[in-house]
Amino acid sequence: MPSYRYAARTRRMENPIIRQLLRLGQREGVISLAGGIPAAETFPIPEIAEASERALARWKSRALQYSPTEGLAPLREYIARRKGVRPEQVLVTSGSQQGLDMLGRVFLDEGDVVLVESPTYMGALQAWNVYDGRYLEVPTDADGLLPGALPDEAPKLAYVLPNFQNPTGSMLPAGRRDEVAAWARRVDTLLVEDDPYGHLFFGEEPPASLQKRCPDRVVYLGTFSKIVAPGLRLGYAIGPDEIINMMAQAKQAADLHSQAYGQAILAELAEMGVIERQEERTRNLYRRRAEIMLEHLGKYLPDGVSWSPPRGGMFVWLTLPEHVNTLELFEEAVEKGVAYVPGPVFSASGGLANSLRLTFVSVPEEQMEEGVRRLARVLEGAIGG
Repeated sequence: MPSYRYAARTRRMENPIIRQLLRLGQREGVISLAGGIPAAETFPIPEIAEASERALARWKSRALQYSPTEGLAPLREYIARRKGVRPEQVLVTSGSQQGLDMLGRVFLDEGDVVLVESPTYMGALQAWNVYDGRYLEVPTDADGLLPGALPDEAPKLAYVLPNFQNPTGSMLPAGRRDEVAAWARRVDTLLVEDDPYGHLFFGEEPPASLQKRCPDRVVYLGTFSKIVAPGLRLGYAIGPDEIINMMAQAKQAADLHSQAYGQAILAELAEMGVIERQEERTRNLYRRRAEIMLEHLGKYLPDGVSWSPPRGGMFVWLTLPEHVNTLELFEEAVEKGVAYVPGPVFSASGGLANSLRLTFVSVPEEQMEEGVRRLARVLEGAIGG
């Protein structure tokens, strides 16, 4: 057998825990409350079909040709109008996940410090682990990041999810956003504002973004995956011209450009008014499913388990007594027919063992009650033991 000499960085690419969880959670008969995927019934299939025809009629072969690295002009202009920036500040990416990777390529050297919330989005950790930086965790509460815990020294990047955070579902209040923006100016650091869920609010719209508060110190990441369809793999980054140009250079070396055909379809959907209608439709569905899950949690979960009702997004975060380890409990849960995501995968340091994440958007409503009931039986045994 040949001996393949992989780069040392490949050892930092894979998280074996996540791989194992995915494998176990896909067993037949398991009700998965774990998936972080949109509800497929929200995908606007007829509208996408119509937009596809319109895109080919309007763009012809250009929709299937190489395109500018920065993205097709009509789509960049649509994003710019909605976000109140210039098109030159917009870079179309292959999902917002690529935006995270591009920022790592552009900014992170070995040993650089990246500030993250505790807990935080596991995909950001996966994207940046390969660059061998160091994470500085900042605690959160039911309202998100605690500004009083921010350090006096500047990290290279500070990663924040202000709107319906993954995994906790928290929303950062306006006053805390002001404090975070003031801190970024004071210590001279760059904020990475990840906002995949901002349009999925269940009540009032979220406060103005960090990007609005300090545009020269924020790269804002957005996506069409949660509203239109993740299979299009299209998102965007908004930032200062200099940073967007650097990210575009990194993107050009990685994939030349995001798929032109999908961009043309999205531009047509935008012109048809579909994206805004999708936002409202998806909000209404997710609001109802969140209410259903919260009702079941209150009915079945044992004493000692706590959670905060999400004000938007896709997730509920549960906190259990300190002696319960949700990672060790996961295999038993799968054996009893239910899956969740253990807290440690959302921690840069592997902590949060007594926490777990549930989703309420992709599990069928007729299975949700049984899934929560199965979870309750598992937790009762662990808490009582």
